[in-house]
Amino acid sequence: FEYSWQPDEQGLQPVLQLLKDSQSPDTATQRAVQEKLEQLNQYPDFNNYLIFVLTSLKSEDEPTRSLSGLILKNNVKAHYQNFPPAVADFIKRECLNNIGDPSPLIRILITTIASKGELQTWPELLPQLCNLLNSEDYNTCEGSFGALQKICEDSSELLDSDALNRPLNIMIPKFLQFFKHCSPKIRSHAIACVNQFIIGRAQALMDNIDTFIESLFALAGDEDCEVRKNVCRALVMLLEVRIDRLIPHMHSIIQYMLQRTQDADENVALEACEFWLTLAEQPICKEALSGHLVQLIPILVNGMKYSEIDIILLKGDVEEDDNVPDSEQDIKPRFHKSRTVTLQHEGGEGEEGEDIDEDEDDDDDTLSDWNLRKCSAAALDVLANVFRDDLLPHLLPLLKGLLFHPDWVIKESGILVLGAIAEGCMQGMVPYLPELIPHLIQCLCDKKALVRSIACWTLSRYAHWVVSQPPDAHLKPLMTELLKRILDGNKRVQEAACSAFATLEEEACTELVPYLSFILDTLVFTFGKYQHKNLLILYDAIGALADSVGHHLNQLEYIQKLMPPLIQKWNELKDEDKDLFPLLECLSSVATALQSGFLPYCEPVYQRCVTLVQKTLAQAMMYSQQPDQYEAPDKDFMIVALDLLSGLAEGLGGHVDQLVARSNIMTLLFQCMQDTMPEVRQSSFALLGDLTKACFPHVKPCIAEFMPILGTNLNPEFISVCNNATWAIGEICMQMGVEMQPYVALVLPHLVEIINRPNTPKTLLENTAITIGRLGYVCPQEVAPMLQQFIRPWCTSLRNIRDNEEKDSAFRGICVMIGVNPGGVVQDFIFFCDAVASWVSPKDDLRDMFYKILHGFKDQVGEENWQQFSEQFPPILKERLSACYGV
Repeated sequence: FEYSWQPDEQGLQPVLQLLKDSQSPDTATQRAVQEKLEQLNQYPDFNNYLIFVLTSLKSEDEPTRSLSGLILKNNVKAHYQNFPPAVADFIKRECLNNIGDPSPLIRILITTIASKGELQTWPELLPQLCNLLNSEDYNTCEGSFGALQKICEDSSELLDSDALNRPLNIMIPKFLQFFKHCSPKIRSHAIACVNQFIIGRAQALMDNIDTFIESLFALAGDEDCEVRKNVCRALVMLLEVRIDRLIPHMHSIIQYMLQRTQDADENVALEACEFWLTLAEQPICKEALSGHLVQLIPILVNGMKYSEIDIILLKGDVEEDDNVPDSEQDIKPRFHKSRTVTLQHEGGEGEEGEDIDEDEDDDDDTLSDWNLRKCSAAALDVLANVFRDDLLPHLLPLLKGLLFHPDWVIKESGILVLGAIAEGCMQGMVPYLPELIPHLIQCLCDKKALVRSIACWTLSRYAHWVVSQPPDAHLKPLMTELLKRILDGNKRVQEAACSAFATLEEEACTELVPYLSFILDTLVFTFGKYQHKNLLILYDAIGALADSVGHHLNQLEYIQKLMPPLIQKWNELKDEDKDLFPLLECLSSVATALQSGFLPYCEPVYQRCVTLVQKTLAQAMMYSQQPDQYEAPDKDFMIVALDLLSGLAEGLGGHVDQLVARSNIMTLLFQCMQDTMPEVRQSSFALLGDLTKACFPHVKPCIAEFMPILGTNLNPEFISVCNNATWAIGEICMQMGVEMQPYVALVLPHLVEIINRPNTPKTLLENTAITIGRLGYVCPQEVAPMLQQFIRPWCTSLRNIRDNEEKDSAFRGICVMIGVNPGGVVQDFIFFCDAVASWVSPKDDLRDMFYKILHGFKDQVGEENWQQFSEQFPPILKERLSACYGV
């Protein structure tokens, strides 16, 4: 039975009137239209009239019919589940009967209904659309394909599941037939449909993979740019998913992609350029590409020039704009990276946690849409990391011509090339740097702003080398020029210079101490000069400076320069202002560096952080009780505030005692430690550890409540939360001493499990080992029986840590535990020996403990057995043990 619905005149008139009125610009009419729309929506068959106007009422003009379709689409989106079945069926049928209508709204309607989970309840949709592809009428075929492509994009997983009886077994072979269609638009649809199923490795596609690849090759020379773009996109995805099928043809695919990367259509060139990025991640890259570098490198370098349209968008001819206020949408949202506690390693500063991946190659991020220039630069960067210095013979001849070119666009691209290869080709570039760096420093004064800004970025990529040379050679001239650029009249240059300066600070560390006065004068001057967006980057540069020079900043002259403008900004900002994030991060670094020098400023800063935490918790509470009445809070405010409190506790040490005594921070901390958001817990445990070190008497009364929460958070699913909780437990051990006993059973089993897990990140392993050692130091009787279960990973994870307080207490713990349970270490004694040898200069009493254990073991097994045992030692270990401990 087909439901036959007929419009009647009385019903149709008000609908048409509504559609006419809503095209009126008058606001009063618009308001009336809204009310009328809500009334008509009460009638179930209102939607039937809307589809009727769209598909059947050809007497009406195009805008009216489209508007009718648009209102219907919005109704479907909002209330489709409430449509009576008869209405829904009528609309579906009308859509399919009119699929060839010139109006795209019919296809949008079909896909909107399909996306409402209707694919299951509309079984005839896919077969009918597939049948309609055979229609003689071009519009019908193209319309059906348009709808199918959207459904494939929206529901690729559902289509490849049993839920729908595996329609792809029919659809994919069908789509492949249309690769040869005479219309480019239809060829393009057909490839785009199949492309949706590559990454998910749909079985129906895998069964037809060779036909698919042959069909793609057949389209290689297609004159239509949409088709070429989809062919390139398919090959890039196949490279990730079915490289086995491409390898036999790799030579010709590379030749094809070399052509396409130079395609006159930039969208095609961009898709093709992705091929090199993807290929660089494949193990076969070196072998497949080494013969083609001679062609590829010039193509990539050529793609790195700004296009004419880029230059217009970037206002490349506008040199001075620093008194133009920023528009708010230019300012990217800031994400605060919560505090993670890490340890210092041998031969270098503390390492970044390796679960944090930072991408710094953002040289011109105002065009943050991906384009050929960025893709080419990224491809050159990854290829430099694959081929290392083998890339240079193909590059160096080009570079000279680019870097000294009279046309600024070409010169600019040469500077970008030099920056892109910095990481991969550093060794091979070293001989040229003494000549290149001064040239780049000269480019910092170029008359073109875009040249000045890229020179900032490229120089920052070579900062490590600059710092390794005598300071007068390059560091001093570079720093002087970068500081001038920080005061540039162009905002993009200011931004690039600030970022580059922050990188230079991180590399140079205390090398900058002699120039502090000069640096601070510049940075402080910019407070009055910068517009909104760059102020935020300035905070980062000041924070990085404080991190780099540390306590050297704690001099009255410097404090008087730096603190007044920072505090002035601090006072100008409201509690709801997101600009507080970078400012709080910056102040946290400054407080840690200044230590007691921060005392005069600490009270208002401390109070405000506590207020921010309190406000956020209160709002979260209201939201959880009445979500319809209140907005969810932005918890970043609380996270940043907790991190600044950590910085204060770390910098001020015992001086923070009074502030903590006069506030309810421990109560707030108790709530934060139980927050649903991992980053909040992560920052609360960091603060708990810092307060434990700074003013334990305030923490101690809460330990009984806090320990179970710490125990629950020893869950390595949340690496950083687990890491900070582990560290805090270790700090609490050192303060609690023997009173830690009741809590050992709460935490020890988790710690032992974590240290034995495969693939645990290094930072977490190290902190876990330290905490197990500290726990054993204060409660040896409770921990020593488990020695055998953790001694081997314990020793291997701490051998690369520098001598420091944490390592000292942990090793004392191990020695005490070996005293209680010597049998627990026998099987893994070689690991213990290796860990002991990692100490450069242990304190005398710790050295004695090592000496006793080593000699005790040697006496126990006897001279002959010891000789056999020490034969297994690597020579360097043997030497160290005999030199330091006489064994």
